[in-house]
Amino acid sequence: MKRREFIEKTAATTALMSLGLSLSSFKNNTTKHLTVLHTNDVHSYIDPFPPTHPKNPNMGGVARRAALIETIRAENPNVLLLDAGDIFQGTPYFNYYGGELEFKLMSMMRYDLATMGNHDFDNSIDGFYAQLPHAQFDFVSANYDFKNTVLNGLIKPYKIFNKNGIKVGVFGLGVGLEGLVDKKNYKETVYNDPVAVSQDMARILKQEEQCDLVICLSHIGYQYKSEADKDKISDVKLAALTKDIDLIIGGHTHTFLDKPTVLKNAEGKDVLVNQVGCYGVNLGRVDFYLDSDQAKIAQGKSIVV
Repeated sequence: MKRREFIEKTAATTALMSLGLSLSSFKNNTTKHLTVLHTNDVHSYIDPFPPTHPKNPNMGGVARRAALIETIRAENPNVLLLDAGDIFQGTPYFNYYGGELEFKLMSMMRYDLATMGNHDFDNSIDGFYAQLPHAQFDFVSANYDFKNTVLNGLIKPYKIFNKNGIKVGVFGLGVGLEGLVDKKNYKETVYNDPVAVSQDMARILKQEEQCDLVICLSHIGYQYKSEADKDKISDVKLAALTKDIDLIIGGHTHTFLDKPTVLKNAEGKDVLVNQVGCYGVNLGRVDFYLDSDQAKIAQGKSIVV
């Protein structure tokens, strides 16, 4: 792809969460900058789509994503790379290798953290467990209780990162498994209410752990509009019903957003919600800027791979 075409394709609209401040007010020596990169629902798509593909011609592919990530890391070394689940299932790579290749490639790209999607149970919870040694990154899920399974103690509810003095707490959420995943695949995994769990996680991370930023890594879906699904909890509903969450990175519904949605939480404060479709054709990017008083702004976009 020619350089000009690449620049045109990667250009995306920027969403600003200003909190009463402008970006120019942060341009001083005390400003701290964190870049959050994220994917979701990659579904074992290792190779790029062919040029003849009707929807995603010549898009995606792990090699291109890796190159893009390294370019961004060269601009700002303070990067968190996250995945919102459904890493598995979708191409023969998963059928043949059972998830080993996906985890090895994500490790090579230096993913920091991921949560579990429903398709990550497709080889059963035992199949997922068998592939974990290939993942040089952690998984978080706060509303799946794995107490009576092989994942007990291995999947934590949250993880805290310190990036250039910015303390970031990230917790995971999974979608309800009953009726979506065969019971024999998730076994004794217990699904807990994501809203109540999120309220608890946000309190722990913001108040007890004193995190500067709280991120929810979610695989519950962006929004449901059908009559049958109207009562389902989604990222949009979660944002409105909770507080102290700065960013919700979503998955499951394969929702393509050009930029994060800015919503109001239960206290009327801004929260960003983002999701970048599926199959690795986009990479999400959200940049946080914190000044010495920990006032913050964020800007986000979806980058075509």
